[in-house]
Amino acid sequence: MAITQSVVDAVCEHAAGRTVYRVVLEVGALCAVVPDAMDFCFELATEGTVAQGALLDIHTVAARARCRCCDSEFEVAGFILLCPCGSADVEITAGRELRIRSMEVSEQCAPPADAKAMDPR
Repeated sequence: MAITQSVVDAVCEHAAGRTVYRVVLEVGALCAVVPDAMDFCFELATEGTVAQGALLDIHTVAARARCRCCDSEFEVAGFILLCPCGSADVEITAGRELRIRSMEVSEQCAPPADAKAMDPR
């Protein structure tokens, strides 16, 4: 819930009062984020905010690593970080991401053309 709440807080801040219709997240496979759980938490966390009712679209990024011994790149299966060559000396290159990729928001209303004439400043 805390991760989802942080995402919602960032979304609402960047929406600047506009209604949020859709949020696209990029979540790495190694983040231990369960998409269904995040979807459920998103619905709860957005209640009463500009993002209430918004669609959450989660894109999972596969975990990838580079072996420091044989210099090959490979996809990580699960949480066991072993290169196909047998080495455990690997560097994670993808799969830890958690980022807001995009947001779909309402357009900000433009002030009326005669608003300047009415402004006493």
